[in-house]
Amino acid sequence: MTENTQTVQQLPRLNEPAPYFDAVTTHGRKALADYKGKWLILFSHPADFTPVCTTEFLAFNRRYKDFKDINTELLGLSIDSVFSHLAWEKNIKDNFGEEIQFPIIADLDMKVAHSYGMIMPGASDTSAVRATFIIDPKGVLRAMVYYPMTNGRSIDEIYRLVVALQTSDAEGVATPEGWQPGDDVIVPPPATVEEARERMEAGYQCVDWYFCKKPLSK
Repeated sequence: MTENTQTVQQLPRLNEPAPYFDAVTTHGRKALADYKGKWLILFSHPADFTPVCTTEFLAFNRRYKDFKDINTELLGLSIDSVFSHLAWEKNIKDNFGEEIQFPIIADLDMKVAHSYGMIMPGASDTSAVRATFIIDPKGVLRAMVYYPMTNGRSIDEIYRLVVALQTSDAEGVATPEGWQPGDDVIVPPPATVEEARERMEAGYQCVDWYFCKKPLSK
């Protein structure tokens, strides 16, 4: 058997502390510790001055206030210099009339990209794929989503996911597919036979003992 000498990149794991970073950005140095007490969306893009990335940055920028309103900060990253980032931001402002409101990490040494598993050799050895990481106010990684270089993310879905995570934390519930604020939520499955029996009489909307929903008002 031929030994595989390719370096295996360790991906970060959900519900564990997010990899620490302290990096140069377009807004000065930023470290993970700076975001304590806030939710953080750390997202990578393959390169500056590319069309798909530009559409994503415009979409994130247009929802910047919406994210701020739910105590969430945005932080971009690509394996480009800070000067490239600044020039690209100016280009976006000149061509689209929008000023990017959030910082972008300049990760030329790929230190942050490697620690977060943003480099996929099957896609590129020198560019980050479209990876998105949602980190909670305690610095714990709560969700991550990877997209290929050819296809842009849905920023609306990322926003929806943050709201769903915040709702699950606050209410002790789960959320069904496509959940939106105001929709019914899922009551966590029972852990004992007694809990399973009791929930059928608790006034929930139950299809069966393991599948019950309720409005958040109850």
